[in-house]
Amino acid sequence: MKEKADFTGVEQTTLITLYLRAWESRSKDSILGDHFAAEAVKRIDYDFGKLMVRGGAGNRFTLALRSRQLDEWAADFLRRHPDAVVLHLGCGLDSRALRLDLPPRVRWFDIDLPDVIDLRRKIYPEPDGYRTIGASVTDPGWLDEIPADRPVLIIAEGLVMHLTENDNKRLFQQLTERFGTGELIFDGFAPWVIRMTQRMSKSLARRGYTPYWTAIRDPRDVERWNPRFTYIEDVPFVSLYARIPARVYRTAYRLMNTISVTRNFYRMFRFGF
Repeated sequence: MKEKADFTGVEQTTLITLYLRAWESRSKDSILGDHFAAEAVKRIDYDFGKLMVRGGAGNRFTLALRSRQLDEWAADFLRRHPDAVVLHLGCGLDSRALRLDLPPRVRWFDIDLPDVIDLRRKIYPEPDGYRTIGASVTDPGWLDEIPADRPVLIIAEGLVMHLTENDNKRLFQQLTERFGTGELIFDGFAPWVIRMTQRMSKSLARRGYTPYWTAIRDPRDVERWNPRFTYIEDVPFVSLYARIPARVYRTAYRLMNTISVTRNFYRMFRFGF
C-alpha cells in the first residue's frame, strides 16, 4: 500500500525535491545516482506531475549538483571524524544518510517537522546509528537528545533561505554553544534572488513553492552572525557545469559561470568552528 502525503507550503517542497532527485537518477549519466529517491517516489500516493513547473528539467540538475557537492563535503568530514555526530537540519525526504558510506561509529540525526519525519519512517529504512527527530529546527528542545561529546557536522541544505536571519542566528548560536568543534555546510542565495521570490510570493504559492527570507551576500555574513564560524570555502553551483550530462544545460550553466551576477547567485558554503 502506498503512503499518503498531504503536504502544503514548505512541507510540499520536500516532495518537489524528492521527485527531482528521482527524475535525475533515471539519467544514463546521473550526477547523484539517488536510487533511494526513485524507490521512495514509487511508495508515495501523490500526483507528482502537478509539482512540475516550467524550468523543472533544469532544476533537477541544480538539485543534483547541490546535493552531490554537499555529499562530498560530508564524506570528507566523516573520513576525518569517523565518530562524529551528524545533524541534517530540515532533512525533508533526502536520502543522504543512505547514499553515504557511514563509518560504524557515526551517529546520524535527521530533523524535520513531524509530518515529514512520519513519512520518512514509512518509506526509508533506518540503519544502525541513525535516528529521526520530528521537530521544528528552530525549537531548541530537540538538541537535548543529541550527544555533545563528539565533533559535529551540521548540514542545512535548502534551509537557511527559508528561515529569517534572526532565526538563523539563534539556531547557529545554539548549535555552537552545544558543540565544541565541527563544520557547517549549506546553500544560499544572493540578495536579489531573495527579493525576487518575495515579489513573486503569490505566484510561487500557486505552484507549491514558498518565498525566501535570508540572503548570503558573502561568506563574512555568517562570520558576523556568529564569530565562532570560520569560512573554509564556497562553490557556485554553475561552476560544476562539467558534471551535467545534457549538453544544452551544460552549455547554459557554463555561460552563467562566466558572468559574476549569475555565477554567484547560488552557492554552497562550508564553515568550520
